Amino acid sequence: MNVIIANRNQAILATADIDVIKSIQGEFSVDEIISQFSNFYCNKIIIDITAIKDYQNINTIQKLSVNLDTSKIILLLDDSETVNSPVYLSQLVSMGIYNFATNVNDVKYLINNPNSYGDVVGFQNIDGFKKATLNDFSKDETKGKMGQKVIGFKNVTDHAGATTLVYLLKIHLENNYKVKAVEVDGNDFMYFNDKSLDSVSSITFTDYLNQNIDCEAILVDLNDANVEDYCTDVVYLIEPGRIQLNKLIRKDNAIFEKLRNKKIVLNRSVLSDKDVEDFEKESGSKVFFNLPYLDDKIDNQQIINIFLSTLGFSRIDTNSGSGIFSVFK
Repeated sequence: MNVIIANRNQAILATADIDVIKSIQGEFSVDEIISQFSNFYCNKIIIDITAIKDYQNINTIQKLSVNLDTSKIILLLDDSETVNSPVYLSQLVSMGIYNFATNVNDVKYLINNPNSYGDVVGFQNIDGFKKATLNDFSKDETKGKMGQKVIGFKNVTDHAGATTLVYLLKIHLENNYKVKAVEVDGNDFMYFNDKSLDSVSSITFTDYLNQNIDCEAILVDLNDANVEDYCTDVVYLIEPGRIQLNKLIRKDNAIFEKLRNKKIVLNRSVLSDKDVEDFEKESGSKVFFNLPYLDDKIDNQQIINIFLSTLGFSRIDTNSGSGIFSVFK
């Protein structure tokens, strides 16, 4: 059972399907939170960051991290520039707070699938960048950027569509976010005739991240490169056709055990909701999203906007775009 400490996001958290043993609402000092929950037995403590007085001061959060078990803390961040700045997020990771999110769906995911350091290492300054300090936090130049999302896309079945999907996601994001798309150890982006798409080797991938640290999102076609640890999230793509699935199982009959608690996305799928339920039962896995065949000539597709929103991109308009199944028309 979990604890919820809520303030501005009280209504959103109240409607979420979360098992709760104790819930409090309002704005509290760190000392008040510590006194109530330092010895309180629970699974996770979900904290709406606006419920913490002076939460934009990183020293306030540091005091919280010293006195509570950081492995139990899940922070629901607000959309302020300070909280979403690279320095603030880097300091959260340095304190051992690995579980933070900007939407309730990700909070719910983190309850049963907590991050390890490898999942959030991308939020820290790496490979040659000056280490952030608390003094740096007060400087204006450290503010104004969201916590960077580095999202990898990996084909699990052969030719599951990672390259085209990354391209389409970039097109849908770039009106609202500063975004880059890159393929690692591949050269398929050249066929889109789009000079904004990048191709790098796995050896130079960290250099690429450093060069684009000001981007809000970097979408990565992983191919076979072993760089998942540098991603803040990884999406595993499966084309759920019978032939592709049979090939996959023959290649590795333990594949779905390996993918347990991972973000599995069915891509180029013709499965109905009932079919997806059957797939989950038979594979023993949980499907994060079910994407139909997509037309790479359409720049605004509603289903992609919904998918991006589910991934945590809150500035995406899920009410605009062509219909979900317009690709079949």
